Amino acid sequence: MKRSAKIKLVLISGLSSAVLSGCEPPPAVSTQNFYTNNCYVPGAGYYHAPFRQWYILPYNYLDPRTGLYFFGGKWGQQPLASITNISAPTYEAVQLVESTRTDISRGGFGGYGGGYYGSGFHA
Repeated sequence: MKRSAKIKLVLISGLSSAVLSGCEPPPAVSTQNFYTNNCYVPGAGYYHAPFRQWYILPYNYLDPRTGLYFFGGKWGQQPLASITNISAPTYEAVQLVESTRTDISRGGFGGYGGGYYGSGFHA
């Protein structure tokens, strides 16, 4: 039993270390990939793993003016304590991120999509 537990830990550790290595903006966001809290994509924002979406502010951001914490598109009195720190985004989140990100060339007339945060963006 101990041996299989160690193997599981190694596999989880390997997956986490691959994702945690700087969290460079991914070439393409996918529902098949896993992202950690605060993985940043220019134009889309920061990933909040428990909510499987990107938001304009980092996960558990503390606003010094109000003393409130931001997570999952809302504000709370305390930071959100969640065991989920890595997850795969929803299909809708992937579509939104790919349409709002500003770090890739889109070709055509504009060259990139700009930083538009439409009504579907969770900010």
